[in-house]
Amino acid sequence: MSDELHIVGGGMAGSEAAWQAAQMGVEVVIHEMRPTVGTFAHKTGDLAEMVCSNSFRSDDDEQNAVGQLHWEMRAADGLIMQTADQHRLPAGGALAVDRDPFARTVTQTLKSHPRIRVEYGEISHLPEGGQWIFATGPLTSPALGEAIRAETGAAALAFFDAIAPIVYAESIDMDTAWLQSRYDKGETEDERRAYINCPMTRDDYEAFIDALLAADKTEFHEGETAKYFDGCLPIEVMAERGRETLRHGPMKPVGLTNPHKPDQKPYAVVQLRRDNALGTLYNIVGFQTKMKYGAQTDVFRMIPGLHEARFARLGGIHRNTFLNSPTLLDGQMRLRSRPNIRFAGQVTGVEGYVESAAMGLLAGRMAAAELLGREVPAPPQSTAMGAMVTHITGGADAKTFQPMNVNFGLFPPVEGLKGGRRGRKDRYKAYTDRAKSDWRDWLDAFDG
Repeated sequence: MSDELHIVGGGMAGSEAAWQAAQMGVEVVIHEMRPTVGTFAHKTGDLAEMVCSNSFRSDDDEQNAVGQLHWEMRAADGLIMQTADQHRLPAGGALAVDRDPFARTVTQTLKSHPRIRVEYGEISHLPEGGQWIFATGPLTSPALGEAIRAETGAAALAFFDAIAPIVYAESIDMDTAWLQSRYDKGETEDERRAYINCPMTRDDYEAFIDALLAADKTEFHEGETAKYFDGCLPIEVMAERGRETLRHGPMKPVGLTNPHKPDQKPYAVVQLRRDNALGTLYNIVGFQTKMKYGAQTDVFRMIPGLHEARFARLGGIHRNTFLNSPTLLDGQMRLRSRPNIRFAGQVTGVEGYVESAAMGLLAGRMAAAELLGREVPAPPQSTAMGAMVTHITGGADAKTFQPMNVNFGLFPPVEGLKGGRRGRKDRYKAYTDRAKSDWRDWLDAFDG
C-alpha cells in the first residue's frame, strides 16, 4: 500500500489526479462508490460523469481566466481537457462537450492504463497509513462527511447546488425561437449558431417572474441553510432579489437579433445550449432551479418557444459540502492533521468542472512527487492554477470562505498597467502572457 496512491472519488478531480500520477510512474487505485452506492444526481457508474451543465465555459486563453486554466491543463497533458477537446460541441466560443461519450472515454482511458485500477465501493473513513487523495466532490457521502468532521473538529460548510433542466430539441418551436450565439461569437457557422434563443416581450417577462415567484419550491430539511454559490443560483432565488435581476443575468437580451422579428428588440431572452453531439438535447442556460417538478413544467412552458417543451431531465437541488480549506490544508493540499491525506476538487472549495479537474491535476502531481521521493513547490500565484491553490490554502479569509471560480481577481496585479474598464483588455492579456510563461517554467522545473 505504501507505494500506491489511493484516490477516493472518480469525478473530474479524481480522474485527473489518477491520470497525472500514473503518467509520472506511480501505481494508482481509484476508489469509486458508484454504482454500488448511488447519488440522486448521477445516472451511471462512469468516471467523470457530468451532472449539471455540459460546459467548461470560455476557451479564450488571452482574455479569460478559465480559458487560461484550459491552456495550463492542456500544457500539462491533462486527461480531462484532452477528452473534452475530443468530444467538443459547438458553443460559440465556450468549450461544451457531449457528456456521455466524454465520460465513457475518460473511463476507458483510465481503466486501460497499466498503472491504474478501479475498485468499486464506499470509503467511509480517513485511513491512517498510505498516500491518499480524497476527491469526493459536492456529494461526499454522509459517512465520510462525518469522518472528516470528526477529524478536523470543524463542521463542513454547505450550500445547495441547483441543476438546470434539459429539453428535447424537437419539442422547441423554431418558428418562435432561433439559432444564434450572443454577438455571433465563434469561428464557424456551428459556433455562431450554438444557442437556441427564446424571446420575451415585457408582458411575457412580467408574467414569467410572477409565476416563478409563486411556484412551489423544494423545502429544506430542518437545520439546513441555503448558502448558495452566486455562480449557480437557482433562478427563483435570483428573481427574489429583484424583478429585473434575471433580465440583467441569464435572460439578458443583448447581442441577439430575432430573425422572425428583426425590428423588435426582445425585452428578455432565454437561451438553450446544445447538450449532446446529435443536437437532440438542449439545456436551459442559467436555469438551475429548486422548483418542484410539476411547477417546473408549468412555469418553463410559459417561455415563448417552449409552450410544448418536453423535458429529458427536470431541474433539481442537492447539498454541496466543502472544507474550510484555508484552515485545514497546507500548501501541498495535505490535511494538516494527517499529511498522508490530500484533498482535491470541489470539496476543497473551488467551483466548476475545470477548476475541480485542475485541483486534481495538482494534487495528483504533488502526491506522486512525494511518493517518488521529491517535493516541489506549488505553482506561482501568477498562474491560474497557482492563483486557485493559493486562494484555497491560505489566500482566502477562512471566516468568510465560499466556493470560488477561477478569475483574474485571484492573480497578482501586473505593475504599470491601467486599471478600470478601459485598460481591461491589455490587463487581461498581460495576466495570461505572464501566466503562460510562469506555467511553462513551473512545468519544466517539475518535470525536470
